[in-house]
Amino acid sequence: MNQHKHKLSLAGFFITLFGALFFSTKAIIVKSAFRDIHTDALTLLTLRMVFSLPFYLMAAFFISKKKDNNPMTIKQWIGVSMVGLTGYYISSLCDFIGLQFITAGLERLILFLYPTLVLLINAYFFGQKVNLLQKTALLLTYLGIGIAFYGELHIEGHNSDFYYGSFMVFLCAVTYSIYITFSGRIVPLIGAGKFTAYAMLAATIGIFLHFSIAGNFNTLNTGKGLWWYGLLLALIATVIPSFMLSFGLKKIGSNNVAIVSAIGPVSTILQGHFILGEPLFAEQIAGTFLVIAGVVLIGWKREQTL
Repeated sequence: MNQHKHKLSLAGFFITLFGALFFSTKAIIVKSAFRDIHTDALTLLTLRMVFSLPFYLMAAFFISKKKDNNPMTIKQWIGVSMVGLTGYYISSLCDFIGLQFITAGLERLILFLYPTLVLLINAYFFGQKVNLLQKTALLLTYLGIGIAFYGELHIEGHNSDFYYGSFMVFLCAVTYSIYITFSGRIVPLIGAGKFTAYAMLAATIGIFLHFSIAGNFNTLNTGKGLWWYGLLLALIATVIPSFMLSFGLKKIGSNNVAIVSAIGPVSTILQGHFILGEPLFAEQIAGTFLVIAGVVLIGWKREQTL
């Protein structure tokens, strides 16, 4: 098995950095929409997919026209659809629901647990060994979450919805880690571009069906503000960063992307403070440092193999 190492090129570094920063705006945009136009999670998620859909349809179209494109098997179609529904539909819906009740900073920290959850899933279900460095990383990460959560309790603990919101975001992290785990097994078979396009399309169908059954179509007429937030979510926090990080993966590798993306929680916490007026406190800062240290340790020694 040959090992393929990536050099940290400046172009790859900065594109990955800005991709991570764009992704970090998602919680800020969602929280702002909840504050300004009092919409609901399902409506906002639906609009996000409405504006994202054309880009992934075009991606799927161009991929299907490539000469070296191989049709997927029925098993692969089912796998891509199920993983897409888990990662882009169920996970995103849980995230948006949770953001109604907790701060953007805490949401980002809880979501940042997903690399540790991927590690645990691979260890439990696929028998991958967890070394001492990874165990140390797990300890640091969950200790950091515990410290940050304890600090949040002093501010939001009186609100019973705080626990529900935290649980929903953690459920988002769990389902997203399932998506990451199984996408890593499907992508080598069909390619990253094809997987992303069709997984997103499968999730979009699921979200549209959900909205057609449980959504309130009258909310779509509440004003241009709602549609602007949907457009911002689609372009700034979904489509553009997804392509930027895909470019980063090609240029600097998954290990370096994971490390550079550690800027995400810091960016979200600072944006939450300066844009949404969320408080900054010592436990949050200490917890953030520990979580980032743990995630960086998990990715530090990982090498991409071909």
